[in-house]
Amino acid sequence: MEDGSVVIEGDCLSVMPTLPEASVDAVCSDPPYGISFMGNEWDHGIPGAPFWKEAWRVAKPGAWLLAFGGTRTFHRLACAIEDAGWEIRDCIMWVYGSGFPKSRDVSKAIDKKAGVDRVVVGKNPNHRSNYITAMDMQPHTGQGEITMPATEAAKQWDGWGTALKPSWEPIIVARKPFKGTVAGNVVKHGTGAMNIKACTVGTEQVPSNAFQDGMKPFGGGAGHPYEQTINEGRWPANICHDGSEEVMALFPDTKSGAPGIMRKCVNESAAYGDESRKPGTPMTGFGDEGSAARFFYCAKASREDREEGCELIEKKSPGSEYRPNDDGEQGLASRLHGAAQNWHNHHPTVKPTDLMRWLVRLVCRKGGVVMDPFAGSGSTGKAAALEGMRFLGIEVSPEYIPIAVARVKWGVNRKLEQLF
Repeated sequence: MEDGSVVIEGDCLSVMPTLPEASVDAVCSDPPYGISFMGNEWDHGIPGAPFWKEAWRVAKPGAWLLAFGGTRTFHRLACAIEDAGWEIRDCIMWVYGSGFPKSRDVSKAIDKKAGVDRVVVGKNPNHRSNYITAMDMQPHTGQGEITMPATEAAKQWDGWGTALKPSWEPIIVARKPFKGTVAGNVVKHGTGAMNIKACTVGTEQVPSNAFQDGMKPFGGGAGHPYEQTINEGRWPANICHDGSEEVMALFPDTKSGAPGIMRKCVNESAAYGDESRKPGTPMTGFGDEGSAARFFYCAKASREDREEGCELIEKKSPGSEYRPNDDGEQGLASRLHGAAQNWHNHHPTVKPTDLMRWLVRLVCRKGGVVMDPFAGSGSTGKAAALEGMRFLGIEVSPEYIPIAVARVKWGVNRKLEQLF
């Protein structure tokens, strides 16, 4: 591609040994979760230490690794990454509100095993089949019905299931060890630090009365009645969300004080020193109020995001080949996408571009190389291109290569359009 980005077809464990040592600035990936997601062969296990050892070799000293995991199996992923030589530094929680419970109704299962028919007494307005109908999809018949337990055993276990509703995914944050200081490593390799300022939340201009009423800002001059000041945003946290109403409702309303300066002396603090609590000391504040969700990054996926750049790819249903899981229940994407019209981008686990842009921006400088050993439909590559970075993707499934290439090219072209 024009910016030097490339998507390589093959097993990453075979491809990575052919890559130059210490040539990658960051690794950002959504590897298999090892839960046999919708019966897919590529999700049969967690990538072990050998995968991450090769990624470690290719990464520069101080390079960051971001890896999505499943709530059931990410502990094994974290151990594999650590065993490969990476240093676990944190874990970001990505919270979303679009998940449906992938649970088996135990009471229904008991009656089914007994060969007894249940009496239908109504429709469940909150069932996923109604969500499908609302999206102009054809619902599966027989779903969403409220039935009465038929056998005594089924009555005893009425209301019992096998799983909680999925509402978050962990993102493991690790870093390749380096010699010396972070400052020295940044200068030498361009890695080791996080781009905090570029990833703050809620940057905007806000009214400020910080230096009015004749106060002396920073100990000098007369009052400075600024009409506007730049709100540089809140420090990025290790939790982010998709902005859905369901998630927003979980956060309480809060109010923060306006920016200003300290007007009276406060007790001295050993933690801050003598000068930090005296009159004239600047005080941070945002002067805003609302849902505490505003403290965290907001990323929301859309169909447009998923399909951008893939117009020439043959359409296919993501749910057409999926098999039931161990509980006899099909996965969410199978139920939704299998009933929906076909997609150009038919990969079942597409991450939001806004989320991926925030992640790669956090751990890689512009012009750097971001590697994804499990490229999938190219979400990381599209994000990296839009952020002015080069992308090195590896994908083992031939059917997803054209999708990944198309999406990365779209990102490269869009970035070039913005430059000229």
